[in-house]
Amino acid sequence: MKRIKIADLLSQPKVGERYLVKGWVRSFRNDRFIQLNDGSTINNLQAVVEAANFDEAILKKITTAASVGLIGVLTESQGSGQAVELQVSEIEIIGEANPDEVQKTVMQPKKHSLEYLREQAHLRFRTNLFGAVFRVRHAVSYAIHQFFNDRGFYYIHTPIITGSDAEGAGEMFRVTNLDAKNPPLNEDGSVNFSEDFFGKAVNLTVSGQLEGELAALALGQIYTFGPTFRAENSNTSRHLAEFWMIEPEVAFNDIHDNMDLAENMLKYICEYVMKNCADDLKFLNEREAQEQQSKPQNERNELGLIERLQFVTTNDFKRITYTEAIDVLMNSNHYKKKKFKYDVNWGTDLQSEHERYLVEKEFKRPVIITDYPASFKAFYMRANDGCEPGKETVAAMDILFPGIGEMVGGSQREERLEVLKKKCADFGIHEEELWWYLDTRRFGSVPHAGFGLGFERMVMFVTGMTNIRDVIPFPRTPQNAEF
Repeated sequence: MKRIKIADLLSQPKVGERYLVKGWVRSFRNDRFIQLNDGSTINNLQAVVEAANFDEAILKKITTAASVGLIGVLTESQGSGQAVELQVSEIEIIGEANPDEVQKTVMQPKKHSLEYLREQAHLRFRTNLFGAVFRVRHAVSYAIHQFFNDRGFYYIHTPIITGSDAEGAGEMFRVTNLDAKNPPLNEDGSVNFSEDFFGKAVNLTVSGQLEGELAALALGQIYTFGPTFRAENSNTSRHLAEFWMIEPEVAFNDIHDNMDLAENMLKYICEYVMKNCADDLKFLNEREAQEQQSKPQNERNELGLIERLQFVTTNDFKRITYTEAIDVLMNSNHYKKKKFKYDVNWGTDLQSEHERYLVEKEFKRPVIITDYPASFKAFYMRANDGCEPGKETVAAMDILFPGIGEMVGGSQREERLEVLKKKCADFGIHEEELWWYLDTRRFGSVPHAGFGLGFERMVMFVTGMTNIRDVIPFPRTPQNAEF
C-alpha cells in the first residue's frame, strides 16, 4: 500500500477506507490506543489496537518515540477528542525506542523548560511546540519567496565569504586557512594575509546588501535570502551569531516606494501564515495565553498571538519622522514620569522600550520611522537635502512591531557618486576597498532603495516565541556551536 500522510488523511477523512500510515508514537494507552504523529500536522491520529489480535512481543515494542507503520480501516471515533480513528489490522515496528532512555529526553510527554529543550535541539523537533514552530518557519520562508516571485523579483545568491563589511560594525568572523600557531607575518608583526587562501583578509558576511545593489542596478529588482553572521559577544534573547536575512533592492525606488514594499511584504507574510497554519497557530496562541496567566498584569501582552497578526494585516502602518517620534516621546507622560530606562533626546538612537511605546501605547499599530540622524546610520544611506547644520539626516526607515520593536531596517541608497565618496571618507572607508560599489554610481546611476528583514525575528513574531534561539533549528551563540 502507498503511505498517506496524517495531515492529508485528517483533512479529507474517508470513513471505511483502508490506509497505511507511518509515524512516531506519542503515547500508547491501555495497550489499546496509539497516538501517532508523522510531523505533517500538529494533530495526532488515534489508532486503536485490539490486543487479542496481536502478539504480545509486538505490543511491548509500541513505546513512546518508537516508529511504526500501521494499516487499518478509518472509522468514526467512539471517544471524545477526535472525529475519526484507525482500527488497526497490521503493525510494523520500524524503529524501537527504549522507554528507560526516552525518560531522559525531551520526548517524554511532559512540560519541559525551553532551556532544557535547547540542550536537546536534535530531539526537540519531536515536541508539539517545536513541530509547530518549524512548520510555521517553513511557511514564512515560502511566503517570502512567493511574495517576491509574484512581483517579478529575481532571487540572487550573494557571497557568504566577503572582503567587505557592509554595516561598518567590525564584528565579523574571519575566514582563513593560515596556520593558527604559526601564521606568516609582515615586518611589523601583523599577519600577512597575502599568503592566505584568497590573498587577503576575508570574513563571513554580515549582509548581502552591497552585492545586491549591483544586481538591482541591472536587473531592476532583486532579493537575497541567505545566512549572515555577527561575531557579537551577546547572549540576549534577541541575538544569534548565525541567522538569516531577506534583503530586497529595487532600482528607481525612493524611500516612499521602499516603505510601501516593506509594509505589503509584512502584511502578506502574516496573512499567509494565518491562512495556511491555522492548527499550529491555534496551538501557539493557546500556549502563549497560558504562559501569560503566570505573568504580572503589567508584563502581559495586550493582544493575543493571532490578534497581533490581525493587528498587522488590518492596520495601515503609521509613518512618522525620527524628529516627530522624539517629540512624541518627550511629550509623553511615560517620559515625564521617568518610566523610560534610557533617556530620549534628538541625536541618539531609539531603544527597544521607546519603539514599543510608540507602537503599543501611542499609535496602537505598526510604525515606520524615517529620516534618522546621519550620525548613527550607515555610509550608504542617502543624505537628505536641505538639512540645517548639525541636524543632518538620511533617508532611512525602521518598521516597528508590537512585542518586538524593530522588524525591518532600510533606506534609500546614496546614488550620487561625489556624495558617496565624501561619505566613505567621513566613515574612514578607503575607496579602493569599494571600487566596484562606486563603479555602479559612475555608469548610469539611478535612485534605488532596499531593506533588510531578520528572518528569525519575523518567525518570533508570528509564533509568539520570546527567545530567538527557539525559532532556528540549531542556534549559534557565544560558547555554543553544538550539533
